[in-house]
Parts: sequence; C-alpha cells; structure tokens
Amino acid sequence: MRVHGRIRCPLSRGHTIAFLVAAACYAAVLAAVLTGSQLVRLDWQVALFKPYKQWPQLRPVLDAFVIAGQRGPTALAALAWACWCGGRTRNPRPPLVLGLALLLLNVSVGAVKILTGRVGPPYAQTPGSAELFHGGMVFPSGHAANAVVIWGTVAYLAGRHRRTGALIACVMALGIGLTTVYLGTHWVSDVLGGWVAGVLVLLALPLFEPLIATVSASVSARAAMYSMGR
Repeated sequence: MRVHGRIRCPLSRGHTIAFLVAAACYAAVLAAVLTGSQLVRLDWQVALFKPYKQWPQLRPVLDAFVIAGQRGPTALAALAWACWCGGRTRNPRPPLVLGLALLLLNVSVGAVKILTGRVGPPYAQTPGSAELFHGGMVFPSGHAANAVVIWGTVAYLAGRHRRTGALIACVMALGIGLTTVYLGTHWVSDVLGGWVAGVLVLLALPLFEPLIATVSASVSARAAMYSMGR
C-alpha cells in the first residue's frame, strides 16, 4: 500500500523491530550450531549429564506432559476450539488464522530440519560434534516451535483474554522445550532454535491479516448464499 509516494509497512515499528530481533536470534543460534561453537559444547554437557537419570521420579509426569507439544494432539484440540469460536461468532477467521499459522510452522521449521539433517542425542556418534547432515530432523525442535505457535496463536485469537493466553503460552512453550531436554530427545540448541522459530511465525501472522480478512469475507458470503438457497 502506498501513502504519499511511500510504501507503508503493515507492521508497527515496534513489531518490525521485534521481528528483526527474533530473526537475528534465529540466525545466531543456527550459526552457533553450524560452526560448532560453545553452544554445541553446552549441548553435549547437558546430554551427557542425562537429566532423566538424575531425576528419574519426574519422568512419568514429563512423558505425559510432552504430548502437549506434539503437533497432532495439540493442533486438533486447538483447531476444534478455533472452529467453535468461529461457529459461535459466525466468523471463519479463527480457524483460518490457526490453519495459516500451522502452514507457516510446517514450511519454515520443516525446511530447516531437512537442510540441517541433525540427529538427536540418542543417535549422536561423535562427541563434541554438532551431528549435522546425518538425515536427522531435530533442529529446530518441532515440539518447542509447535508449543509456541499453537498456544501463541490461541492467545492471539483470545480477544480480551489475550494476556492470560499469552502467559499460558509462555509457560507451555518453556515447559515443553525444557522437558525435551530433560528426556534427552533434543539438544539445548534445538530448543532455543524451536522457540525462536515459533516466535517468528507468530510475529509474521499480522502480515497475513489482509489476506485472512479477504478469505473470511468470501467464505462468509458463500455461506450466506448457501443458507438463502436452502
């Protein structure tokens, strides 16, 4: 959109800065993993410490809790909630926003997983190595990114309950990310990358609001025509 000869950014200045900071953090984590930095050394220190053996009493609870970070169960539950919200208000926006968020999540996180090919701690072969390009799919952590995106999108759609939703999203994302480290299924850097990747998806959502509004209006119009024709 042009205003007085200038291109108007669809995001506020603060939002744009937040997006750029998140992108820089994501790039920094990726660079740290690719170059075998101190972060990779931390990965190995935590993995060899084996938190699940240090505090085995937590494992039954955390094994169940980490399911909240799996894409299938949480996405279905969130989609059911979004459809309920849309049906109650007769507005298809909630499921459309959630569907778009999941699409962005799958494309962006999936692409980096494929490109890095990193394997997790249980399959690591060379101590001190970043374990890249071995056909793995652990960087960035899908559990961590999924928790940020799904719970964050629910908060984004929560209206007057957005602050409460944001707090719940932060707790869930933090808890699920740390749980995967405790269970030894992810490196610390996987979780850091997953958190930031998820934040980037959330920060990108407002860019698509004009498209979502157009699709929502079209769907609503078609639904109204269908109802009139019955």
